[in-house]
Amino acid sequence: MSAFASFEVARRATGARWILVLAFGVLGSAFFRAQIIEHDRFRVEAGSNRLRPITLPSPRGDILDRNGLPIAENIPGYSIKLLAAREDSLRAVLGRLLAYVPADSVDLELTVRRWRAATFQPVQVFASGEDRVVATLEEHRAVLPGLVIQAEPRRTYPHGEAVAHLVGYVGEISESEMKSGSFGEAGLGEMVGKQGLEVEYDSLLRGQQGTRYVEVTARGRTVGDQANSGSVRPIAGATVRTTIDLPLQLFIDSMWRADMPEKRGAMIAMTPKGEVLAYYSHPGFDPNAFIGGISAEDYAVYHEDSNHPLIDRVINGRYPPASPFKLAIATMALRRGLVTMDSRMPVACSGGLRFGNRYFKCWKHTGHGSLTLAEAIKTSCDVFFYQLGQLVGRDGLLEDGQALGLSDPTGIDLEQEKRGAFPRGLKDYVNSRGLSTWSNGEVLNLSIGQGRNTQTLINMVSFYAALAGDGIKRPPHIFRPRLGTRSYDLGLKPEQLVGLRRALSDVVQSGTAGASGGREFDVAGKTGSGQVSNQKDIGWFIGFAPADSAKIVVGIQVEEGEHGALVAKYVVRAIGRYLQGPGSPALKSEYQPPLSEDTTPAVDPLAPDTTRATLRPPAATPKAAGRRPGTRR
Repeated sequence: MSAFASFEVARRATGARWILVLAFGVLGSAFFRAQIIEHDRFRVEAGSNRLRPITLPSPRGDILDRNGLPIAENIPGYSIKLLAAREDSLRAVLGRLLAYVPADSVDLELTVRRWRAATFQPVQVFASGEDRVVATLEEHRAVLPGLVIQAEPRRTYPHGEAVAHLVGYVGEISESEMKSGSFGEAGLGEMVGKQGLEVEYDSLLRGQQGTRYVEVTARGRTVGDQANSGSVRPIAGATVRTTIDLPLQLFIDSMWRADMPEKRGAMIAMTPKGEVLAYYSHPGFDPNAFIGGISAEDYAVYHEDSNHPLIDRVINGRYPPASPFKLAIATMALRRGLVTMDSRMPVACSGGLRFGNRYFKCWKHTGHGSLTLAEAIKTSCDVFFYQLGQLVGRDGLLEDGQALGLSDPTGIDLEQEKRGAFPRGLKDYVNSRGLSTWSNGEVLNLSIGQGRNTQTLINMVSFYAALAGDGIKRPPHIFRPRLGTRSYDLGLKPEQLVGLRRALSDVVQSGTAGASGGREFDVAGKTGSGQVSNQKDIGWFIGFAPADSAKIVVGIQVEEGEHGALVAKYVVRAIGRYLQGPGSPALKSEYQPPLSEDTTPAVDPLAPDTTRATLRPPAATPKAAGRRPGTRR
């Protein structure tokens, strides 16, 4: 071999050695960096590849009544979840899962959507409180890779429909709710309030979720828990202690179901200061059916029911307030100094009042004669209040309607309350063509609780709570008053309040509610029956007791077919239950119908209409549109 060839071989060998040295140097430095310098970081990353976080839901805070009795609480339950690396794997396991659980408990497409939103976390398939279902799944864990069964608190409502509209229910947060931020930092799969107190105080009740980790194989199979791998315990939500008197709430429910199971309506009780003692709407729904998601079939039953059980008639039902509204007219006249309790109107009641070419009738066809304001309240004389409304005048009615909060929501601490529909001004009487629909006869209709005037039960009872108390109409509350809510001063002097209470006491002692049994508890109140075109009457009674130092104010509204004089007994029974407890004689006595029909016919349809009275208020909630003038007591 030539010298040149030998040199070339040596040069190449040296180059190869340096290449090998450099390669091993790079590998060595990489190993040193990975195993020594960045050991902690890679250890965490390796752990994250085998450890999957699982959210631990926080126990939701209990909702209690004023005595500490449970309205909503938690019981043990289970959440069934799956870990899957791919969508096809998830669908395959879901298909096997259906063989061991009720078919309607699993929504395949919803589960897949949940998985797509967080592919590296266990996806919730369904929640269950049945040990049998959990035991079955445990037995077949071998064919259900990625199965995670997690014990977690499950919401329950021990009294079901009796508290449905009061407490509401919980459900899984929706994508739209997460995007809107209406529930703060609540994440996918978290249970949040949907109605009632559950949604109103969700931020207090929900608490803070925790985290635990499970070890999985490369194929996604669960190996076991890793309790020492940074697990965080959940923080339970706060307990909400309400003003509700649960025994009274349940008494009202049992009374309604026993005497009026087919009647729609609502009932509410509160103190004169606005503390809500009972909150009831009928028919109701089972809030337990909504926990974990209600099936489409079950929801359709509620949604398609002609009785509309999902509607909260306490705050969302608007109806002609009828004769109980006459006390608002009396308040307007008294606060303006136009009358006293002994004032009489120029025209005595002879069964009706001629206004223009139209004849507005009184419920008593033979007439009441000449009455004072106190006597007119006792007998509910329409003719007296027709004239009293005219005395206050159109502008006075519209102005004082705002001053008394008749066009505003009460501000009760529940969402979605509707405001009263008393006109805010003449702008409410302008049609789509810009023409005024106001007529002079509208003053007469408004004066007896008809016309373009619909009210919620909560607003009317709040007004009577002010009459029963210190003359201040306060926002009612179930847990605590809402910030920014407004109170309304009725503007009445103490002696005027006393006069109105005595007149309302006479209604029960010997007036239109004389057969209610309220004398025993010194109940004061007002009956009424609002009229709706082509429908049966809306029965009202709002009462409080004792008359001169009220401890409780109760109102009832019953749709279709109950006169105010007939529903008064239910308010009396609720008052008796609260004041004396079970066994009160008033709860045992049989109700006797009133001696008179006490009805107000509609305006004579044959009389010419020269006043262009607008008699139909705008549609509101169910059964509130198309009313005709006139009331029943």
